[in-house]
Amino acid sequence: MEEKAKRVGKLNVIDLIAVALIVAVLAFAGWKLLNRGSGDAGEAAMTKVTYTVKVEGVPTELYENAKAHLPSPLMASGELVGGQIESVVKQPYYVLGPDSAWVEDPEHATLLFTATTETPTGTVMTTKVGEQEVRIGKTDYILKSEYIEVKDGTIIDVQWES
Repeated sequence: MEEKAKRVGKLNVIDLIAVALIVAVLAFAGWKLLNRGSGDAGEAAMTKVTYTVKVEGVPTELYENAKAHLPSPLMASGELVGGQIESVVKQPYYVLGPDSAWVEDPEHATLLFTATTETPTGTVMTTKVGEQEVRIGKTDYILKSEYIEVKDGTIIDVQWES
């Protein structure tokens, strides 16, 4: 039996299966490589997303400084990612006073930033800005633009428009 396996020029069933598997793997790899990026990104339908980020306890000066740079393009990982911070609204920031009552802190504020971006329309809407997902209730959101960066924001509203 060993002599039959050593014969050159004749193939047995195991050799044929191995050759068929190698050809199938090469064909699949070639098909994947040829179909990479065959669709244009401009062809995909896009959905406009408007979301609001609430940041509490920031210095009051941040409001005027941020307002002076709006609208401001969104960034992530040092690159522009599409979209922009459209507006900022200032609200009072309250702290517990000495008599256990809530009092307004004049040195700090709560800011509400409104940002817009576009995301590919799909059956399941997963909105990302850079690598961060945009969803209501996300509490560790970093809102970053060319001139503004705030961390530990909470996304309090998301609106998807077609």
